[in-house]
Amino acid sequence: MKTYTTLLFALLSIAKVSTIHAGDSLKDKPIKPTNPCDIYDKQNIGNRLPINYTSLRESDVAWEKRVWRDIDMREKQNQPLYYPLEYNACRSSLFQTITRQILNGNIIAFKDEDFLIPYNDAEIKNKLVKRDTLPQIIYNELGEELSPIMVPTVDSTSIYARILKFRVKEDWYFDRQKSSLEVRIVGLAAIEYNEERDYYRELYWVYFPSCRPYFARNDVYNFKNDSERRSLDDIFWKRQFTSTIVKESNVQDRYIDQYQKGIDALVEADKIKMNIFTWEHDLWNY
Repeated sequence: MKTYTTLLFALLSIAKVSTIHAGDSLKDKPIKPTNPCDIYDKQNIGNRLPINYTSLRESDVAWEKRVWRDIDMREKQNQPLYYPLEYNACRSSLFQTITRQILNGNIIAFKDEDFLIPYNDAEIKNKLVKRDTLPQIIYNELGEELSPIMVPTVDSTSIYARILKFRVKEDWYFDRQKSSLEVRIVGLAAIEYNEERDYYRELYWVYFPSCRPYFARNDVYNFKNDSERRSLDDIFWKRQFTSTIVKESNVQDRYIDQYQKGIDALVEADKIKMNIFTWEHDLWNY
């Protein structure tokens, strides 16, 4: 009987010790998030490549028209290109994507829309990284408060909210080889809004084909389905954005707002769009 009691006590002690060690092992190894953005690894967007343009010869272009458009980020359809306004590890806006690649040296930022004058590293950083000063209170050895000093601070995210427009430079042309009217985007310009002075200014121009490899690997928010997010390149390829024509190629190289104002400027922009549509329509009208 004594031997049986001793054996039972030993078994209970071993079970208790095992339970303690099991609890310690669970406590020492917490579950760490492997993918904070999704419950599974998304490999489609991250490994995508841009769709290649078809071969185009000079003899294939029977007609061509260059236009400039403004994409207003405040419109609902364009908001996936505008947000997020702060750093987000899971997705980035159009401006954040371009700016990141410019600062990494993968995309060249130009001062002009003809892509002839590039920014140097110091110039583009001064435009994109905003610096400000804040007052800081200091004390002497006796604890007496002294006059505040101005301390420089770096604010690299406030500019995201001020990029309210993107200007698109594109060419519409009729390809006689495929008998179709097509469009190719040549360049993009980020336009910053200054609320204090109430005016817009161009920050930089980028050559659109050089941006496409990075656009193809950045997804865009989908209002209806989080599992089916298209890339930035898809948005421009499929023309899933709203815009307003601000200029067409003309002998005086004028923007619409230089000779039309208010509602007349919108009518003129719609007229340019309809002229392109009418040209293609009349081509097949027998």
